[in-house]
Amino acid sequence: MYFLKLIRGLNLLILLFTQYMVRLCLTEEGISKGIVHIQDLDMGILALATILIAAAGYIINDYYDIKIDTINKPQRVIVGKYVSRRWAMLLNVLFNAIALAISGWFLKPIVFAINFGSIFLLWLYSNQLKRLPLVGNMAIAILSAMSVAVVAFQFPQNTYLVFVFAVFAFFITVIREIIKDLEDVRGDASFGCKTLPIVWGVRRTKAVIYVFFGIFMVILLSTYLTFPTRFAFYLYLVELPILGYLIHKLRKADTKKTFHALSQLCKIIMLLGVLSMFLV
Repeated sequence: MYFLKLIRGLNLLILLFTQYMVRLCLTEEGISKGIVHIQDLDMGILALATILIAAAGYIINDYYDIKIDTINKPQRVIVGKYVSRRWAMLLNVLFNAIALAISGWFLKPIVFAINFGSIFLLWLYSNQLKRLPLVGNMAIAILSAMSVAVVAFQFPQNTYLVFVFAVFAFFITVIREIIKDLEDVRGDASFGCKTLPIVWGVRRTKAVIYVFFGIFMVILLSTYLTFPTRFAFYLYLVELPILGYLIHKLRKADTKKTFHALSQLCKIIMLLGVLSMFLV
């Protein structure tokens, strides 16, 4: 149980589901072909490597954030409490080594390079970037986008469709990460972090979110001219109202509890975006 909490088992399942949805719905001409090809060994190896890297990233992040998490999320502290720091670091190295080994042996060189870069960026984020304003948020958003885009590098069909969804993943992730900084401002400030809310304050940080949201909305609305009508209809009927509700609640949010609720809402928006791949 504690191990699953450490590696964020539910998040890994969502990541696995997302990559297989990309393979099933976006990189093949029709779901019938996709169903056949998601059984490919290469797809399984790609998904396994991604899951291992993500799990290692969660572990190294918790390793560096024991003191901060004790204040921000005491109920979620695993490293140093249920799993020793030595075992946490060993698991991180082991997962990354296996991911790189199978990537180099089975997958394309460009995918190996992406996975290597992701491992390095996750370490850099946990060690330094997450304590800097906006830089850490952008790093996680890039990693989120790459978890979608990497499928197109291994299976280069309909790459435009995949990259569009990767852009969606980038924007909703960067919005969520900034909201999480608003949620965790107390613990972050106690240990010298310089996240956006600490450097600019809550009001200006919300303004930054509005800017990213505005760009995201323009991209979403432009899909009406690019994608099939049923997909555009889904966006207008499902995604846009929820996004509007998110921004409406953000304007009034001022407590850790309300920011946490908005962060969870971003997760729901991500999942609905993944499900929309069926309509493309």
